[in-house]
Amino acid sequence: MDDPSLNGGYSQPGNWWRSSNTISGGILYDWGVHLLEYSMQLIDSPVTEVSGFAHRGFWAPKTTWKTDTIDDEGFATVRFKSGQWLTLSITQIDSKGKDGWLEITGTRGTLVLDERHSTLYQHQHGKQITTRLPNPADEGFRYYENVRDHLVKGRPLVITAEWSRRPIHIIDLAAQSARNGRALAAKYG
Repeated sequence: MDDPSLNGGYSQPGNWWRSSNTISGGILYDWGVHLLEYSMQLIDSPVTEVSGFAHRGFWAPKTTWKTDTIDDEGFATVRFKSGQWLTLSITQIDSKGKDGWLEITGTRGTLVLDERHSTLYQHQHGKQITTRLPNPADEGFRYYENVRDHLVKGRPLVITAEWSRRPIHIIDLAAQSARNGRALAAKYG
C-alpha cells in the first residue's frame, strides 16, 4: 500500500487483487464480512432491513484497476426485528481514522476493539470509567483446523454455510441499496 502521508492522509488502495471490485467483490466484502460476523454473534435477532451507501471515484484514476477499483468507502446500516441495529463503515478516504476496528455500543457501555487490546467505556456514579483489557489470543487457526477435520474426519463445521449466508446477504443488500438509493428488506433473517 502507498504511504498515507503522501496522499493527504488518505490510505490509497494498493494495486493488488483486494483493490479490484470484480475480483474482491468490493470494499465491504473484504473486511466487512468479518466485522459483520463478529457483530452478529452479539445480536440474536432476524435482520429486517439494510441500507447501504458508497462513494467511488477518488482513488480509481490512481490505481491499476481504474474503473474496476473498489469503492473509496462503504457504509451499511442493518436493522433487526428486536429494534437493535448495527452500522458498518469501511473507508479509505477518512483521514482521521477510527479508534479501533470494532465498536460495540450498548446501554451499559461501549467496547472498542483493536488488534492488541480492547477499551471499555462506562458511566458509573456520574463518572466516565475507562478500562483497558487485553484481547484473548488469536485462535483463527481453529477455523482451518475445523475445516480440515470436517473434510478428513467428518466432524461438523463450526462456521456453516447457513451461518455464512447472513453476513453475505447483508453485504449484498448494502451494495444493492447503495446503487438503488433506498433501504431493502432482508430475505434471510
